[in-house]
Amino acid sequence: MVSGVERTVSDDGETAENSDGIAEFYSAVGKLVKLFRERAGLTQRELAERIGYSEDMVGLIERGKRTPRIEFLTVVDPIVNAGGALTVVADDVMKAKVRVSERHPAFSKAFTAEEAKAIEIHDYSTMVIPGLLQTEAYIRALYEMRRPLLSPEKIDEWVEARLNRQQILTRWPLPVVTWVIDESVLRRPLGGWDVHTEQLEHLLKVGQMRGPELQVMPLDRLTHAGMGGSFILLTPAGRSQMGYVAAQHVNRLVTDPVEVRNMAARYSSIRAQALSLRESLALIEQILGER
Repeated sequence: MVSGVERTVSDDGETAENSDGIAEFYSAVGKLVKLFRERAGLTQRELAERIGYSEDMVGLIERGKRTPRIEFLTVVDPIVNAGGALTVVADDVMKAKVRVSERHPAFSKAFTAEEAKAIEIHDYSTMVIPGLLQTEAYIRALYEMRRPLLSPEKIDEWVEARLNRQQILTRWPLPVVTWVIDESVLRRPLGGWDVHTEQLEHLLKVGQMRGPELQVMPLDRLTHAGMGGSFILLTPAGRSQMGYVAAQHVNRLVTDPVEVRNMAARYSSIRAQALSLRESLALIEQILGER
């Protein structure tokens, strides 16, 4: 594997369906990669092995179905003897990603598409209430405090998008859903005490639903398997489990089997260390009573 290139696939969710010419641009970049690869006498598999990607992902990039990472272009350039052409276009790819991020919610479109089809969803959260559990007021508060500031129109759009995601919890059969929330999240009154109180009361209602399982990771644990931060595990119907990580508004869809297995093992340890459902609901009630 070439140093500095991850085996994990990063996916912005930008596919050929995107407008404003961005899909066509990604398609042109993919054709350029293919042209130089073939001139260098490499197959997709050979290139994939050289850079640590899967053969399928190289094919998707060449067909314009996935956004090429900046690192992908800069590492591939010398391998296929592109003479700097791919490195130069990497800057334009970054600009295109910025344009996309200005039009779409921070949550990856690829992730939400997979989430909607998932038969299992497991979410460990260390900073905010998980998206599927957030009240409308809490969602709005999160977007209003975001920096750089969002326009009122954009906030309304993103709030609606997140609420629409929550329809997953109203369908039947309900997917297998579990959440582990760090206790610090429950004690952080984002949006003010009224918003926070409503949010905690909503968690209690969800905790009494038949099916979903809500747990809290208490602050007094001496060992904690989740110190690496928040993540989500999804299992789409008929497909392998995948992971999702978001930090500083950068989203990463994890499909590498080894890394996904590590995340799943970590989540199992987190659940074992967390409070039980009954203990978790009791703690939420206790926090509500402290106000």
